[in-house]
Amino acid sequence: MKGKREILYGLMLRKGYPEEFSRLICSEMNTDFTAERMISYISGNKHSLEDVADEMLAIKDFRDRLMDKHISEHAQASINILYRDINE
Repeated sequence: MKGKREILYGLMLRKGYPEEFSRLICSEMNTDFTAERMISYISGNKHSLEDVADEMLAIKDFRDRLMDKHISEHAQASINILYRDINE
C-alpha cells in the first residue's frame, strides 16, 4: 500500500476494524481520490462493517460515473473539432 491507502489502513485499524476487512477496503480504494473519500467517512463515528462496505461501493460508483463523464466530454470535444475542421 502507498500514500493515502496507508493512512486509511492505519486509521481503520486504530478505529478497531478487523485487519483483513481493512486490507480489503484499502485494496479497493486504489487511488488517492477514493482513499481520501473513505478517510473522510472513517474519520467520523465508527460505522458498522456493512456501512463501510456500502460506502466503499458508493465511492467506487461515483468514481466510475465521474470517469465516464470525463470520457464522454473528451469524445464530444474531439467530435466538435472534427466537425469544425470539416466545415472550414
